[in-house]
Amino acid sequence: SHLLPPKKTPPFIPQSSIPMSDVKKNASSKMFPATGFAGLLSSERVKYGTLMVCTHPRFAQMLKAVCKDVEFVFLDTEHMPQDRGDLARTCAIYSGLGIPTLVRVPKACAVMARAVIDAGATGVIASYIETVAQVRELVAAVKLKPLQGELLELALDDPAKFEKEHPKTAKYVRDLNAGRALVLNIESAKSIRDYDKLLAVPGVDAVLVGPHDLSVSLGVPEDFASEKFQNALKTIFTKARAAGVGAGIHQGQRTNTPGMTPEYAIKWINEYGCNVYVHSGDINLFATLLDQQLKMIRKNVEEKLPESAIKEVEAKEKSSIAETLIKMEAI
Repeated sequence: SHLLPPKKTPPFIPQSSIPMSDVKKNASSKMFPATGFAGLLSSERVKYGTLMVCTHPRFAQMLKAVCKDVEFVFLDTEHMPQDRGDLARTCAIYSGLGIPTLVRVPKACAVMARAVIDAGATGVIASYIETVAQVRELVAAVKLKPLQGELLELALDDPAKFEKEHPKTAKYVRDLNAGRALVLNIESAKSIRDYDKLLAVPGVDAVLVGPHDLSVSLGVPEDFASEKFQNALKTIFTKARAAGVGAGIHQGQRTNTPGMTPEYAIKWINEYGCNVYVHSGDINLFATLLDQQLKMIRKNVEEKLPESAIKEVEAKEKSSIAETLIKMEAI
């Protein structure tokens, strides 16, 4: 089901040795104009989004009405169980509200990428990108749809020749895919080592760091405040902006997690160059805010209860938790 990379992959020059004008040219070639959502993600100003798991239309309407700073939503088919029907309905809801949808697929697979595009995705992101071959497969699916076979290989290997020999097809493909964004999930030490090569592939609009997997790969699992992790973020963001593509991160941890607090997010944006910021998600924000507010209420209520009443409540809670664990083990 995968598209094979061409037999002869052109050599890639380390990003640091490419003149800045050439880097910008690579990021936005004639075949892949930076318009629409793709142009939004690669533009200089900071863009804000959030992960949405709930597919109910009311949630989308509330987001549109209340959260004016949210310019796009992140929909995840890697970790969240969504069939194509659910995804299509969700994309249609947000499209109707004028909110672009960035949809993640579990891996760099052209078939999966085309499937979410057919479902209405405005942009596609694939997890754990480490090789040029993976990026090329995604470019083929997201930017050159519906090309296949030798015509696809020509468009990938020699865009100028493809434009010259097939001008009508080239224009059709360019217009069909105009504005559709391609984002790379950067989540490993290897992806950082080969980062310059990944950024040099024409058609990439932005990168998005997956903090959890990246921390594990760097040998500092969930130690987001560590110097090693923060320096890696600085490298990723700085190089992305130098290449003319969006530099992003999904901060999916609880907002009081060391190294993942709003203060760190401000630093990433102001000092490191992050300009695509995906903040948390509906489930996480709901649970965190509910926990904070109920604890505040219970603390003030329990202070007025006799000690015996508090102990009774705690005993009931322990019993309920024990029963739940027994049921989970049975499942």
